[in-house]
Formats: sequence, structure tokens, C-alpha cells
Amino acid sequence: MNNYRPYSGITPAVKILIIINVIMYLLTLMFDKRTGTNLSNTLGLHLPQSEYWAPYQYITHMFMHGSFTHLFFNMFALFMFGRVLESVWGTNRFLVYYFVTGLGAAALNSAVGWWGYHKMYEQFLAFQNTPEPGLLAEFIRAHISHPAPWVWELIDNWTNNPTSIQYTQAGEELFRRVITETVNIPTIGASGAIFGILLAFGMLFPNTELFLMFIPIPIKAKYFVIGYGVIEFFMGIQNSVGDNVAHFAHLGGMLFGFILLKFWSRNRRKFY
Repeated sequence: MNNYRPYSGITPAVKILIIINVIMYLLTLMFDKRTGTNLSNTLGLHLPQSEYWAPYQYITHMFMHGSFTHLFFNMFALFMFGRVLESVWGTNRFLVYYFVTGLGAAALNSAVGWWGYHKMYEQFLAFQNTPEPGLLAEFIRAHISHPAPWVWELIDNWTNNPTSIQYTQAGEELFRRVITETVNIPTIGASGAIFGILLAFGMLFPNTELFLMFIPIPIKAKYFVIGYGVIEFFMGIQNSVGDNVAHFAHLGGMLFGFILLKFWSRNRRKFY
């Protein structure tokens, strides 16, 4: 056990994690502005099908954030709940939990992304067998929230000239381009580990009352965690066009956190 008082101030690992995340965010801004290098694309987590995929991204993506708001809310949750868990568990166990849930989140997100890629590729093969503008339009609506005007112009021109080899080839190239661009979108953020922390807090302190922004009434931690998990699940399976939140990464953090907590709880003497 550590020699600091539980729940008072910031704990060692939480402080270091916050500092690293803030530094990486500032470095991202600096590199993007001064060198034109997209650091988030290099260190963010890509699917194995992407040309940008690298094994180290399973770790580095946890320290990358796309905006100040993204960074702030993740770090705020890490400070509020992570320091309590570190005070109870100690630094070593907290870090193990943090990275297991972060990696678990990446694993589930990659598995869901892999499935999504193969579904898209099956649609592409079907399109190759029967190339026609209606299939292309359906695919575009399902995967792009705001297509450029030239995309609909291409589809309209092809519809008016259904036997045109030129438009058929252009449609196939557009199909490939959408798949490639989708696969090359990186996943970034510490949210998977943060959701693991929220789950652990809800399981260890289920009846602790939380006051949330925009909700002027207290809610017990266990209900907050359950509700948040249900929302993430339904938003994940809904898979709305333009939704750039990695909902299954959040669920992965909670799932692997639950598994790890159950494993630790087999020996109650060492659980806390």
C-alpha cells in the first residue's frame, strides 16, 4: 500500500498519465502546424488492413487525442476516478488495470473494425459482379455522411448512361476509395482505459453518489456505469453514418475491466 492518504490530491500514476497525454496533445499540435506531419495518423491505431498499421499503435493510440475537449474530459475522468482506484490498489496494480483495459479496448475495436471491413469488401465484390449506380449510391449513403457534390454528379451521370464503361470504372474506383479511406481512419484516445476505470469505480463503490454535468440530481455510481454501458452498446450497434466515436472501444475497456476485476476478486485478500 502507498504512503499517501486515499482520495487526497493526485496520485503518482494518474499524474504521470495526465502529463504524458497533455504533452502528446501539444506535440500533435506542434507537428501538425510546423511540419505538416499528421502525428495522430502515425501513432493512432489503424486496422491491420491499413497501410499505416503498426504494432506499437496499440499502446501509442492511448496517448493521442483529437481535440482539447476530447483530452479534457478523458483527463478529468482519469483524475476524478483514477486517483481513487490508485489510492485503493496501489500504483502498480492501477497501471496494470489501466493498460489491460486500454489494450482490451483496442482489441475489441480492431475486431469490430475487421468485421466491418470484410462486410464492406463483400459489398464491393457484389458491386463488381453487378456494377450499377443504385448499389454505389446505397453504399455511399451507408458510409459517408456528407458526400461531395461530384459524387452525386457521377452517380446521376452514370444513371443516365448505364452502359458507359467510363462511369462503370469511375464507380468502381470510388467504391475502392471509400473502403480505403474508411480503413485508414485511426482510432485515438484514452477512452477505452477511462471506461475501464469507470467500471471499476462503479463495482468497488457502487452506492457512491455522483453529480453529473447538466443533471442536477445525484446518481449512484452503479447506475451511472450501467446506463453509460447500455448507451454505448446501442450507439455501437446502430453505427450511424458520421459517428466518429469508437463505441466498441469503450465497451472493450469495460469488458476487459470486468474480467480482470473478477479474476482479482477470486482472492479477496489481494483484491483491494
